[in-house]
Amino acid sequence: MKQIRVTLVKSTIGCTQRVKDIVRSLGLGKLNSSAVHCDTPTIRGMINKVAYLVRVDEVEA
Repeated sequence: MKQIRVTLVKSTIGCTQRVKDIVRSLGLGKLNSSAVHCDTPTIRGMINKVAYLVRVDEVEA
């Protein structure tokens, strides 16, 4: 299955608690932290909610 790397590029200061929870559930904590996930509709939905805070790259196998 295709994998994607999600990187937090903007701070969550001033964001709602819901957005902070989504970022935390993606495995991101500090600024510039990254997490690798399988490209599933669930993960894509979470990324779409916080698209203005994260950068998404495809991971080479």
